[in-house]
Amino acid sequence: MAQKINEALEHIAAAEKCLKTGFLKWKPDYDSAASEYAKAAVAFKNAKQYDQAKDAYLREAESHQNNRAFFHAAKAYEQAGMMLKEMQKLPEAVQFIEKASMMFVESGTPDTAAMSLDRAGKLIENINLEKAVDLYQQAASVFEVMMTMLDEAAASLQKEKNMYKEIENYPTCFKKTIAQVLVHLHRNDYVAADKCVRESYSLPGFNGSEDCSALEQLLEGFDQQDQDQVSAICNSPLFKYMDNDYAKLSLSLRVPGGGTKKKSSESQQEAGEPVESATVNEEDDEYSSGLC
Repeated sequence: MAQKINEALEHIAAAEKCLKTGFLKWKPDYDSAASEYAKAAVAFKNAKQYDQAKDAYLREAESHQNNRAFFHAAKAYEQAGMMLKEMQKLPEAVQFIEKASMMFVESGTPDTAAMSLDRAGKLIENINLEKAVDLYQQAASVFEVMMTMLDEAAASLQKEKNMYKEIENYPTCFKKTIAQVLVHLHRNDYVAADKCVRESYSLPGFNGSEDCSALEQLLEGFDQQDQDQVSAICNSPLFKYMDNDYAKLSLSLRVPGGGTKKKSSESQQEAGEPVESATVNEEDDEYSSGLC
């Protein structure tokens, strides 16, 4: 425990150094500071120093906000809420999770906001049912707005894609297909996403392209509930440098079922392993995905 605390304090010191300015350094390095505060929070948490972990997450959130990285700031506020949950301070935990949800909406990821609000409701319903109902209603409202926006986006993208196809601008059609797939997966409509890719095989140059390969891997990961594979694809330059709205969709894409990829019984038997659900050991950060 002492080792983890010392490790955390070293990261805090490193973060504070990143924020200092001087004659040759006019602007604080908020990105590096946020990274150091996050590492400190994990170390404090592993030492079960939840109050200090909460403070480190709040400093991480502030650094991300100063860097205008609002999605990552929201995740840090969410983690601070989880530390308060560990301390059985549920009303305070919910306050931070609500703040995170508002920031998720501002960052263009309302689906993540809705999931956070829903889980916050479950946290507090046993001690404050009225507050839980309010949180569930907020989640439902955000979700309804999000679904309406996604439905409209899906229809608009199809029209744009057809237009570019008519003028034989096929590279732009490929990009519209990526956007379509992201929208449909956020709508939890895997069939529609797969259909978009299959229809695009008829576009000259699509089959075998970088776009096609990435989309096939994305659909495979989503179908197999492999969050690591999905995140790797969504963090690739092909997705990160799309138009801002779609880049946000790729950043917040989550697979159904919590993202725990399970080995098939056949592959486990081949490896000589018992056919049981695998447990994942994530000592460094058991709440790394927050509430979502």
